Amino acid sequence: MNGFFYYLNVNGYSAILVDNKSILKEGRVTKMKKKETVTIYDVAREASVSMATVSRAINHNHNVKPETEKKVLDVVKRLNYRPNDVARGLASKKTTTVGVIIPNVTNSYFAALARGIDDIAEMYQYNIILTNSDGDEKKELKALNTLYSKQVDGLIFMGNEISEAVRSDMSNERIPVVLAGSVDFQNQFNSVNIDYRKAVYAQTNELLKNGNDRVAFVASHLNRSINKDYRIEGYKDALRDAGIPFRKTLLFEANEATYDSGYKLRNKLVQEEVTAAIVSNDDVAAGVMNSMSDSGINVPEQFEVATSDNTKLTEMTRPMLSTITQPLYDIGAVSMRLLTKLMKNEEVSERNILLPFGLKDRNSTK
Repeated sequence: MNGFFYYLNVNGYSAILVDNKSILKEGRVTKMKKKETVTIYDVAREASVSMATVSRAINHNHNVKPETEKKVLDVVKRLNYRPNDVARGLASKKTTTVGVIIPNVTNSYFAALARGIDDIAEMYQYNIILTNSDGDEKKELKALNTLYSKQVDGLIFMGNEISEAVRSDMSNERIPVVLAGSVDFQNQFNSVNIDYRKAVYAQTNELLKNGNDRVAFVASHLNRSINKDYRIEGYKDALRDAGIPFRKTLLFEANEATYDSGYKLRNKLVQEEVTAAIVSNDDVAAGVMNSMSDSGINVPEQFEVATSDNTKLTEMTRPMLSTITQPLYDIGAVSMRLLTKLMKNEEVSERNILLPFGLKDRNSTK
């Protein structure tokens, strides 16, 4: 015999597999049958109905008689038939599939949004393809190309910033896009958020009312649109209304949205004689607070910390973190509902939806 062969012994039966094609079993060689894909035609033939009836039965169309539907579904189960969504999408120009780009699947903020997206997608019978981008432009562009190749009917984009390359790519593809928990300063795409400017204004105002005249604003990237165009403007508004001058030296940048980045800011905050800080990220806020406590600065008596996302982390710290409250699940859910309307060309009364926010006072503030 030529080529590769393998000797098999299964439950006492001997066989030789040659070139992955032939089997010598009990002294004779037989060809292995290649597994064939079961098609809708096979189901129709076995059930003695048309292919259109099979399609209607699988989709539980009310025009199919119950006994016919049962007969078709019994054949589907027996043949282990699986509808080809890609082929079905090419025929109808719809795949009932939605692409979701998320910057960090392990981040509690974005994970809560994704849960809301998924629940509404299931309600409206859409499938979700979730891709992780790490907030990196190259990965976002790669993810977009992958989703386009899957013939997705729409996109939900969650990201810290929309680069010009990503904006151009999404615009050129001409499929509906909704931003979830992400801002678009150019107002090109539909979006669902809270009013970040008013939220930061309200939280900063609370810290000022507690007697702090040197309140810091801390964010992972100050130049991102959500910070420079919204949050920092709200911070400035609160200072102005309180009659306190804005000091650029009280804007602090954590290199990354991580606990360690927040922890390393302690010396800079102390040098600027900061007595309170509003932080745009819960992980960073936890780092700032613990760093102060570890250096002997009492929270909240000597230093107050308020954060912005109200993820589970805010309740796990000691003391628990005061925070802006955001309806994270609802942001995701409303984003998906908005996308379903866009994909069906339904009228949308509001392109940029702002959901209500609140303030949760816990033990990290007075």
